[in-house]
Amino acid sequence: MTKIVFFRSGGVYYGFEEIGHTGFGEAGDDILCAALSAMTMLIINTVEVAYASDIDYSIDEGATHIRVRSKAALPEFEEDERKRYAVSGLFLSYFYQLNDMLEEYYDYLDVEVKDTEYV
Repeated sequence: MTKIVFFRSGGVYYGFEEIGHTGFGEAGDDILCAALSAMTMLIINTVEVAYASDIDYSIDEGATHIRVRSKAALPEFEEDERKRYAVSGLFLSYFYQLNDMLEEYYDYLDVEVKDTEYV
């Protein structure tokens, strides 16, 4: 099972952490794992390239541990309101997408939200 914990501060989503293998299929053929990886890289690349914002991420494939966070989603770090809205919207969209996926893949995914400050 993959556990995804979203980070939220003041109601604003600014990142997430993914831990564990989904176990939906064999390594290399796990379509659920591939979907999570693709969505994660879309978020990283969009924030970093399209929005020209800093994004902190680490990917440990061996331990299946991914952590993605962006200060650009939070008002204390980013002055541009539109950029904040766009970056936080990506994280929120991923949260909603995963919650939709839980209907079919509830044995393979666990999604929760952790209210915490960016540190």
